Amino acid sequence: MASENFDTQHMAASVKILIAGGFGVGKTTMVSAISEITPLRTEELITELSAGVDDLRGVEGKTTTTVALDFGRITIDRNLVLYLFGTPGQDRFWFLWDELARGALGAVVLADTRRLDGSFAAIDFFERRNVAFTVAVNCFEGAPLYTPAEVRDALDLDERIPVLLCDARDRGSSKNVLMTLVEYLIERAAGAAAVG
Repeated sequence: MASENFDTQHMAASVKILIAGGFGVGKTTMVSAISEITPLRTEELITELSAGVDDLRGVEGKTTTTVALDFGRITIDRNLVLYLFGTPGQDRFWFLWDELARGALGAVVLADTRRLDGSFAAIDFFERRNVAFTVAVNCFEGAPLYTPAEVRDALDLDERIPVLLCDARDRGSSKNVLMTLVEYLIERAAGAAAVG
Protein backbone atom coordinates (compact mmCIF):
# COMPACT_ATOMS: atom_id res chain seq x y z
CA MET A 1 0.00 0.00 0.00
CA ALA A 2 1.36 3.43 -0.96
CA SER A 3 2.46 5.81 1.76
CA GLU A 4 0.44 8.98 2.20
CA ASN A 5 3.68 10.93 1.74
CA PHE A 6 4.39 9.33 -1.64
CA ASP A 7 3.99 12.07 -4.25
CA THR A 8 4.01 10.74 -7.82
CA GLN A 9 4.09 14.29 -9.18
CA HIS A 10 7.60 14.78 -7.78
CA MET A 11 9.37 11.53 -8.52
CA ALA A 12 12.96 12.31 -9.42
CA ALA A 13 14.26 11.39 -12.85
CA SER A 14 17.13 8.91 -12.60
CA VAL A 15 20.02 9.40 -15.00
CA LYS A 16 22.99 7.09 -15.54
CA ILE A 17 26.31 8.90 -16.00
CA LEU A 18 29.71 7.33 -16.66
CA ILE A 19 32.94 8.69 -15.19
CA ALA A 20 35.58 7.48 -17.63
CA GLY A 21 39.16 8.06 -18.70
CA GLY A 22 42.56 6.49 -18.70
CA PHE A 23 44.36 4.68 -15.93
CA GLY A 24 44.95 6.79 -12.80
CA VAL A 25 43.13 9.97 -13.86
CA GLY A 26 40.93 10.17 -10.75
CA LYS A 27 37.69 8.36 -11.60
CA THR A 28 37.41 6.58 -8.24
CA THR A 29 38.38 9.80 -6.48
CA MET A 30 35.64 11.78 -8.24
CA VAL A 31 32.91 9.22 -7.54
CA SER A 32 34.01 9.09 -3.88
CA ALA A 33 34.14 12.88 -3.55
CA ILE A 34 30.67 13.51 -4.95
CA SER A 35 28.60 10.50 -3.90
CA GLU A 36 25.99 11.09 -1.20
CA ILE A 37 26.07 7.38 -0.37
CA THR A 38 29.08 5.29 0.55
CA PRO A 39 30.41 4.45 -2.91
CA LEU A 40 30.81 0.91 -4.10
CA ARG A 41 34.41 0.38 -5.19
CA THR A 42 36.06 -2.63 -6.76
CA GLU A 43 39.67 -1.71 -6.12
CA GLU A 44 42.47 -4.21 -5.82
CA LEU A 45 46.14 -3.81 -5.01
CA ILE A 46 48.48 -3.36 -7.94
CA THR A 47 50.94 -6.24 -7.84
CA GLU A 48 54.07 -7.17 -9.74
CA LEU A 49 51.81 -9.18 -12.08
CA SER A 50 50.70 -5.89 -13.62
CA ALA A 51 54.28 -4.92 -14.46
CA GLY A 52 54.58 -4.66 -18.20
CA VAL A 53 50.79 -4.83 -18.52
CA ASP A 54 49.60 -1.58 -16.91
CA ASP A 55 51.22 1.70 -17.91
CA LEU A 56 52.20 3.33 -14.60
CA ARG A 57 53.94 6.22 -16.36
CA GLY A 58 53.05 9.39 -14.46
CA VAL A 59 51.31 7.49 -11.63
CA GLU A 60 54.18 5.46 -10.25
CA GLY A 61 52.90 5.90 -6.67
CA LYS A 62 49.49 4.38 -7.44
CA THR A 63 48.89 1.28 -5.29
CA THR A 64 45.33 0.24 -6.16
CA THR A 65 43.24 0.00 -9.30
CA THR A 66 39.57 -0.40 -10.21
CA VAL A 67 38.93 -3.83 -11.66
CA ALA A 68 35.21 -3.56 -12.47
CA LEU A 69 33.47 -0.30 -11.57
CA ASP A 70 32.84 2.38 -8.99
CA PHE A 71 29.26 3.31 -8.15
CA GLY A 72 27.82 6.36 -6.43
CA ARG A 73 24.75 8.54 -6.38
CA ILE A 74 24.06 12.26 -6.10
CA THR A 75 20.72 14.03 -5.88
CA ILE A 76 20.97 17.25 -7.86
CA ASP A 77 17.53 18.45 -6.79
CA ARG A 78 14.12 16.92 -6.05
CA ASN A 79 13.67 16.24 -9.78
CA LEU A 80 17.04 14.75 -10.72
CA VAL A 81 19.19 11.93 -9.32
CA LEU A 82 22.45 10.97 -11.03
CA TYR A 83 23.75 7.41 -10.76
CA LEU A 84 27.50 7.48 -11.32
CA PHE A 85 29.43 4.56 -12.76
CA GLY A 86 33.21 4.89 -12.75
CA THR A 87 34.88 2.75 -15.39
CA PRO A 88 38.13 0.82 -15.04
CA GLY A 89 41.04 2.55 -16.75
CA GLN A 90 43.33 -0.24 -17.89
CA ASP A 91 43.02 -1.64 -21.39
CA ARG A 92 42.61 -5.17 -20.06
CA PHE A 93 39.29 -4.22 -18.40
CA TRP A 94 37.80 -2.34 -21.35
CA PHE A 95 35.48 -5.23 -22.19
CA LEU A 96 33.36 -3.94 -19.27
CA TRP A 97 32.82 -0.53 -20.86
CA ASP A 98 30.14 -1.68 -23.33
CA GLU A 99 28.03 -3.09 -20.51
CA LEU A 100 28.59 -0.06 -18.27
CA ALA A 101 27.68 2.31 -21.12
CA ARG A 102 24.34 0.60 -21.78
CA GLY A 103 21.63 3.10 -20.83
CA ALA A 104 24.03 5.92 -19.99
CA LEU A 105 22.73 9.36 -20.89
CA GLY A 106 26.16 10.98 -20.79
CA ALA A 107 29.74 10.74 -19.59
CA VAL A 108 32.58 12.68 -18.05
CA VAL A 109 35.98 11.95 -19.58
CA LEU A 110 38.59 12.75 -16.95
CA ALA A 111 41.93 13.80 -18.37
CA ASP A 112 45.43 14.25 -16.96
CA THR A 113 47.69 16.74 -18.76
CA ARG A 114 50.75 14.63 -17.88
CA ARG A 115 49.27 11.82 -19.99
CA LEU A 116 46.73 13.53 -22.23
CA ASP A 117 47.08 10.80 -24.87
CA GLY A 118 45.35 8.48 -22.39
CA SER A 119 42.10 10.37 -23.10
CA PHE A 120 41.83 9.48 -26.78
CA ALA A 121 40.44 5.97 -26.29
CA ALA A 122 37.64 7.17 -23.98
CA ILE A 123 36.73 10.05 -26.30
CA ASP A 124 36.67 7.70 -29.28
CA PHE A 125 34.50 5.22 -27.33
CA PHE A 126 31.79 7.83 -26.65
CA GLU A 127 31.98 9.47 -30.07
CA ARG A 128 31.46 6.11 -31.81
CA ARG A 129 28.41 5.41 -29.65
CA ASN A 130 27.02 8.96 -29.91
CA VAL A 131 27.07 9.37 -26.12
CA ALA A 132 27.32 13.01 -25.06
CA PHE A 133 30.35 13.77 -22.90
CA THR A 134 32.33 16.55 -21.30
CA VAL A 135 36.07 16.55 -20.73
CA ALA A 136 37.22 17.47 -17.23
CA VAL A 137 40.94 18.02 -16.75
CA ASN A 138 41.86 16.82 -13.26
CA CYS A 139 44.49 19.34 -12.17
CA PHE A 140 47.12 17.22 -10.43
CA GLU A 141 49.75 18.97 -8.33
CA GLY A 142 52.86 19.54 -10.42
CA ALA A 143 51.11 18.73 -13.71
CA PRO A 144 51.42 21.19 -16.61
CA LEU A 145 48.53 23.67 -16.62
CA TYR A 146 46.72 24.37 -19.87
CA THR A 147 43.58 26.32 -20.66
CA PRO A 148 40.41 24.48 -21.66
CA ALA A 149 40.90 25.85 -25.20
CA GLU A 150 44.43 24.38 -25.37
CA VAL A 151 43.13 21.00 -24.14
CA ARG A 152 40.29 21.12 -26.69
CA ASP A 153 42.81 21.73 -29.49
CA ALA A 154 45.15 18.98 -28.27
CA LEU A 155 42.27 16.48 -28.14
CA ASP A 156 40.78 17.73 -31.44
CA LEU A 157 37.33 18.17 -29.89
CA ASP A 158 34.27 19.77 -31.42
CA GLU A 159 33.84 23.32 -30.07
CA ARG A 160 30.44 22.42 -28.56
CA ILE A 161 31.87 19.77 -26.22
CA PRO A 162 32.45 21.35 -22.80
CA VAL A 163 36.02 21.24 -21.50
CA LEU A 164 36.74 22.40 -17.98
CA LEU A 165 39.38 22.20 -15.28
CA CYS A 166 38.59 20.44 -12.02
CA ASP A 167 39.89 18.92 -8.82
CA ALA A 168 38.37 15.43 -8.57
CA ARG A 169 39.04 15.41 -4.81
CA ASP A 170 36.76 18.40 -4.25
CA ARG A 171 33.00 17.85 -3.98
CA GLY A 172 32.13 21.33 -5.28
CA SER A 173 34.47 21.04 -8.26
CA SER A 174 33.14 17.55 -9.09
CA LYS A 175 29.55 18.79 -8.79
CA ASN A 176 30.38 21.63 -11.20
CA VAL A 177 31.63 19.04 -13.73
CA LEU A 178 28.39 17.06 -13.43
CA MET A 179 26.22 20.19 -13.70
CA THR A 180 28.12 21.21 -16.84
CA LEU A 181 27.39 17.79 -18.31
CA VAL A 182 23.68 17.99 -17.38
CA GLU A 183 23.41 21.44 -18.99
CA TYR A 184 25.13 20.10 -22.12
CA LEU A 185 22.71 17.14 -22.24
CA ILE A 186 19.76 19.55 -22.01
CA GLU A 187 21.18 21.75 -24.80
CA ARG A 188 21.71 18.70 -27.04
CA ALA A 189 18.17 17.45 -26.38
CA ALA A 190 16.72 20.89 -27.13
CA GLY A 191 18.75 21.12 -30.35
CA ALA A 192 17.62 17.67 -31.46
CA ALA A 193 13.98 18.53 -30.70
CA ALA A 194 14.24 21.75 -32.73
CA VAL A 195 15.64 19.86 -35.72
CA GLY A 196 13.21 16.92 -35.41
